[in-house]
Amino acid sequence: MRTICLYFEIHQIIHLKRYRFFDIGTNHYYYDDYANEYSINEVAERSYIPALSTLIEMAKNSGGAFKVALSISGVALEQLEIHAPAVIDLLHQLNDTGCCEFLAEPYSHGLSSLANEDCFKEEVKRQSAKMKQMFGKAPKVFRNSSLIYSDEIGGLVASMGFKGMLTEGAKHILGWKSPHYVYHCSYNQNLKLLLRDFKLSDDISLRFSNSEWNEYPLFADKYIGWIDALPQEEQVINIFMELSALGMSQPLSSNILEFLKALPACAKDKGITFSTPTEVITKLKSVSQLDVPYPMSWVDEERDTSCWLGNCMQREAFNKLYSIAERVHLSDDRRIKQDWDYLQASNNFRFMTTKNSGIRLNRGIYESPYDAFTNYMNILGDFIKRVESLYPMDIDNEELNALLTTIKNQGDEIDELHKEVEKLQAKLEKEKTAEAKVKAAAAKVKTPAATKKTAEKKPAAKKATTTKKETAK
Repeated sequence: MRTICLYFEIHQIIHLKRYRFFDIGTNHYYYDDYANEYSINEVAERSYIPALSTLIEMAKNSGGAFKVALSISGVALEQLEIHAPAVIDLLHQLNDTGCCEFLAEPYSHGLSSLANEDCFKEEVKRQSAKMKQMFGKAPKVFRNSSLIYSDEIGGLVASMGFKGMLTEGAKHILGWKSPHYVYHCSYNQNLKLLLRDFKLSDDISLRFSNSEWNEYPLFADKYIGWIDALPQEEQVINIFMELSALGMSQPLSSNILEFLKALPACAKDKGITFSTPTEVITKLKSVSQLDVPYPMSWVDEERDTSCWLGNCMQREAFNKLYSIAERVHLSDDRRIKQDWDYLQASNNFRFMTTKNSGIRLNRGIYESPYDAFTNYMNILGDFIKRVESLYPMDIDNEELNALLTTIKNQGDEIDELHKEVEKLQAKLEKEKTAEAKVKAAAAKVKTPAATKKTAEKKPAAKKATTTKKETAK
């Protein structure tokens, strides 16, 4: 039976403020709070709230037949918790339907998978823990930032215990193969791969409201008809996109949500089901390994990483950032860790691109890629100074690791000694309490006997007094 795997991404960029060269060393706050609050509220009202409400309605009306998957970056969750808690409430309601699977991804929505294995693992574990805390289940399937994937990344993800991973069905990788099958990682066959059908996905997320598109207007029955017309042996159709496409890229006035609501009924008429990624990788076997020697993504026509690392400015900023990754990874400073998450976000490098992709790029406060590079490097310069103040650069990583290991071992030893002292103190207090109880019990036993002796002595004293009086007479 043919099935549709529908997945949405939720990520919110952190807007940096104008940061001058002369701010370095004097101002350690890098963010435009107004822009961040405004943008998250705008996308919540125009997209997330109506879209999630629609998904909840579809799940309830289908009697559990409709399934969907979501992944949320840790950075986005932070912003939603602060500025748009109504979205968090809707996510919980969607989770309660039992029709939604939440996936793992890097906490920062950054590019650490291309730079530093330890940082990447730490990010993924942190976001996974957040998902389990919020929704009650640890993710089994992984989705990298912008669907970035390579054989090496796949092997790393498999080593972390994930059973499946989402990525792009790029033409230069698939060649004559179809994205409508389950594949597996060439480094570890236990990691199954679900490949995005970029045409069917982009028909909704990019072209739906374009009146010049030759398929406009697109109705649900026509869309499902395209899927039904595929060869019968092709079992899974992966439709992946950003959730903000519903309401932002494609305005609500285009009836995009009405189109979405009609999909389950049209699919049912054709015998087509909906499945979560875990259901797909559990039910379907891999047909072949996928060889991806170089990283690919779902961005631009090239489907590679050139939109983030395609020019010398981007590579300079990227290399400079991750040159201090080991030191940041060892740090326990909360502000350092948070700034690290925000500075890693991939959009910071995207703003520096000089590519002409044919799609207008909103650079925010920046007038040009050079402006974006200058502002980011000023902020990064201050951030590096703060990290160096904790871990000087004249100490190499091996020395630093050895020193920190020694400090950690000494700290652990001190903790053990403290625990031993606490145990002894508790034992001493227990012994004192027991001794006090014994004394109290002994006192209770002694008191009645003493009272009896006193009572026996009193009549004798009285008799003696009487005899004395008689003698006097």
